Amino acid sequence: MREKISQEGTMMRYSRHSNGKGPGIGERFQQETKYEPDDMGGRFLDWGSKPEPYKNYQSPLAIISLPEPYRAEKADLWQLLRSRRSRRAYDAGESITGDHLSALLWATQGITARYGESRFRTAPSAGGLYPIETYLSIRAAEGFEPGIYHFRPHAFDLELIRRGDHSKELAEAALKQMIVREAQVTFIWSAVVARSKWKYRQRAYRYIYLDAGHIAGNLYLAGEALGLGVCGVGALFDDMVNEIVGLDGIEETVVYMATVGCVRQRAGNGSSSPA
Repeated sequence: MREKISQEGTMMRYSRHSNGKGPGIGERFQQETKYEPDDMGGRFLDWGSKPEPYKNYQSPLAIISLPEPYRAEKADLWQLLRSRRSRRAYDAGESITGDHLSALLWATQGITARYGESRFRTAPSAGGLYPIETYLSIRAAEGFEPGIYHFRPHAFDLELIRRGDHSKELAEAALKQMIVREAQVTFIWSAVVARSKWKYRQRAYRYIYLDAGHIAGNLYLAGEALGLGVCGVGALFDDMVNEIVGLDGIEETVVYMATVGCVRQRAGNGSSSPA
């Protein structure tokens, strides 16, 4: 189906990428999802149709409880902000520890407080709806076999959903970026779109990407505090990653990734990039 080239498909590509054929999908999205004062009233939420806030696999291959997350108590936030970099040089032969992995997961989406039925997390979310799910491609972490895992914040554990080292195919899906091949762990963030659309309709997509950015920012700072390298990855073939994780790409779809690795020290501080 993808190999068929039609006039309609050609026009769709022009429209998406905007090369002189009128506004592209990005420009249209930005304009058509703007809030206007006259559009804000007259709508009520259907609480009976609110999507479930947590995802659980019916038959995971295994469920692994996470250890108590390590906390770098003496870390200075202001120094972490100053030193934060996108670090791309990893020592592929090393492994990250289980408590460090646990700390990264807690820092990104750990539950910090409860208020009635609501549970607050380390990263903010528009409307407290938390559409972002976290998956891990683990290549080398102590106490975890290589595989694709799903993180459950409410249980603070990992569900193993695919066995094996998938870093090579994931790197292919990330436009052949070797940092994905060499990283000890790659975080894969998806969006359960209905959680946000229940309240925000088409504007939900704006909030989904903002939510993913909040989470990634926490990962950067936590990685810096633990002496680990983190690098966000936005260049990816969406549906290739969806297939690796097992997502349909519609109701739930990948939105962002980030590599985490043991930093390889090189002369001239070559382990960092200017980003």
